Amino acid sequence: QLQLVESGGGLVQPGGSLKLSCAASGFTMDYYAIGWFRQAPGKEREGVPCISSSDGSTYYLDSVKDRFTISRDNAKNTVYLQMNSLKAEDTAVYYCAAEYHPSSKWCTIATKFSYNVWGQGTQVTVSS
Repeated sequence: QLQLVESGGGLVQPGGSLKLSCAASGFTMDYYAIGWFRQAPGKEREGVPCISSSDGSTYYLDSVKDRFTISRDNAKNTVYLQMNSLKAEDTAVYYCAAEYHPSSKWCTIATKFSYNVWGQGTQVTVSS
């Protein structure tokens, strides 16, 4: 069974940092593009960054560029999201998602429907 498990969420003050982890089980992340999505109350789920399976190509939502960094450690079957300079508007449930695209530069944050494997989410709250 393909599973993703997110961790690392929590409460942080504005300007603070958090590092989210997305661990895979039941499959090898090497062959998958990975996306991080977030959903705030009353809003649509939006893509934040993604990373391809092959050369580590990345794409970021404009509002998080220069603040968030996605990375992958295939040896640990884990993808990370380092979030710095957090703002109140970053508050949301964060989900990681995977889609099978071996040896590909593809990934997308344009739509959640491009990904078939999802984690359960981890809450990130930015508040003083």
